[in-house]
Amino acid sequence: MEHLIRVYNEQDRQTLEWLRRHVSDAAIAAAVERCAGSGKPCLSSVCRQLGVKTPGFHVPRRENPSPVAEQSLAAIRRILAAHMASTVASPVVSR
Repeated sequence: MEHLIRVYNEQDRQTLEWLRRHVSDAAIAAAVERCAGSGKPCLSSVCRQLGVKTPGFHVPRRENPSPVAEQSLAAIRRILAAHMASTVASPVVSR
């Protein structure tokens, strides 16, 4: 069914699997056709067409942050530290 519906992430895959267990593939295909637009519809649009409320699936978080995330956090911390240092060095005095 992923050839008919946009699936962005693991949660969408789980939702699509759940939907296929509870609604027939023919009903899903008919809902896709009813969705407006020229491309593949989002899974949420298909669910709205079917009048289905899907359960919230929990996607486990990573145990260890990625190196890119660590680098980004380090850069943010440096920016904040520089800002705090400049604020402490020259505080604004209000009158």
